[in-house]
Amino acid sequence: MKRVISFIVIFILLLVFCFYRLDYYVMKPGSAYDVSRFVQVQDGDVDDQGTLNLMTVAMFQATPLTYLIAHFNEFQDTLYINDVRHEEEDEEEYNVRQLKLMTDSQFNALYVAYEKANKPFTVTYNGITVLNVLSGGAADGKIEPGDEIVEVDGQLIHRAEELTAILNKKKEDEEVHLVLSRDNELIDKTITLSEIPGSDPKRVGIGITYSQSKSIQTEPYVSVDAEEIGGPSAGLMFTLEILNQLIEEDLTKGYLIAGTGEMNEDGTVGRIGGIEKKVVAAHKDGMEIFFAPDDEITEAMLKANPDILSNYKAAVITAEKIGTTMKIVPVKTIDDALRYLEQLPEK
Repeated sequence: MKRVISFIVIFILLLVFCFYRLDYYVMKPGSAYDVSRFVQVQDGDVDDQGTLNLMTVAMFQATPLTYLIAHFNEFQDTLYINDVRHEEEDEEEYNVRQLKLMTDSQFNALYVAYEKANKPFTVTYNGITVLNVLSGGAADGKIEPGDEIVEVDGQLIHRAEELTAILNKKKEDEEVHLVLSRDNELIDKTITLSEIPGSDPKRVGIGITYSQSKSIQTEPYVSVDAEEIGGPSAGLMFTLEILNQLIEEDLTKGYLIAGTGEMNEDGTVGRIGGIEKKVVAAHKDGMEIFFAPDDEITEAMLKANPDILSNYKAAVITAEKIGTTMKIVPVKTIDDALRYLEQLPEK
């Protein structure tokens, strides 16, 4: 009987150790994915010899076992759940923000690629997407993350600055009448303006964070299927892949090219998180070239985190640690990446 009880206790402890979910996430190297799997330009050039690849990190809720493994692995991190989300952001708002970051990344990739290829496109401004509703603010319980603000006080809203201009003229306890689009239905809401929670200095508003909602129509048409890719970090590689299909020239020159970085509308490449893990993943998957954002570290960033490194420097250090022959290439703009590919000899 004692043996049976001991076996049951050990079995339960093993189950807890392997499967009990902690309030932490584990982040570790993911994989390289050929971007042409997600992006198809109508009648585009797709017979290239090399590939352009986006990089991912894997993130999942930790168990005691995976937490312990990550603790002793240099290229795995543990993150407290609340540190993954922004302050005052619940899981729904986090998911809305990640989706918005991804769609904005796709918009910027199309915008920059079509400008570089001198192909026609049209931008449409569709209003304002609500990302976060502040607890205790004027909109709490009335507006939801993902709502789109299409009308304010009878005025159609197309751009973020139009909403700001209207709200800046109002005072505390004044009302604002909104028309929201939620699940493809229009909803009327009246909000009484109040102090924005946590604002310093004191500001009055409806208590939301928001982003411009916009779309782009291109000729030729581009199909993008990247619902499983959250965040903006694939922007640079999306841009290069779209451009590569728009032109007859093979940008890859036969190489396996990976990279990461947010693509901004002005063509600059923005800093991203998890660069070390993406370098490890790219090396594991046999990539030959890796584009890394060469971002500027400001005094304010150093003050907040004295150990902070630019993406490029962190990538170089990681490459040296793992002994990869993969070439780490710094890029500040899309033009930096294109210049490097232009001078690259055919493989």
